[in-house]
Amino acid sequence: MDLRKLKTLIELVENSGIAELELTEGEEHVRISRSSSVAAPMQHVYAAAPQHAPAPAAAPVAAAPAEPAQPEGYVVKSPMVGTFYRAPSPGAKSFVDIGSSVNAGDTLCIIEAMKLLNEIDTDKGGVIKAVLVENGQPVEFGQPLFIVG
Repeated sequence: MDLRKLKTLIELVENSGIAELELTEGEEHVRISRSSSVAAPMQHVYAAAPQHAPAPAAAPVAAAPAEPAQPEGYVVKSPMVGTFYRAPSPGAKSFVDIGSSVNAGDTLCIIEAMKLLNEIDTDKGGVIKAVLVENGQPVEFGQPLFIVG
């Protein structure tokens, strides 16, 4: 499981009312729990190689304090479950890149859901500070996609 996916899961736990999230993908197992006084502790365990468990556990815990370094601004979230695309077609130029200026109502990306392509617009103008999802990746309802500052 890559670090971006872990960061997204941590954000989802922090922004929601849940106290704990547990996810298993193949042999990988991740458990994220939230307490009132400590940043989201996380445990990453590999069933196939238990002797390597301490090293991966150290990286996500170190990554949790790095999250506040994320640019501040308006967070554009996914209004649906689907597949995220940065451009209108394969090989075409992205709708926006980091540093692009946008106005309210500008298209930022497309989310494909059930063979329908849905253009996702911004509610606020500004400059794209961060793109939080990779092209072609699945997204969940409410998942942060962009930061507009």
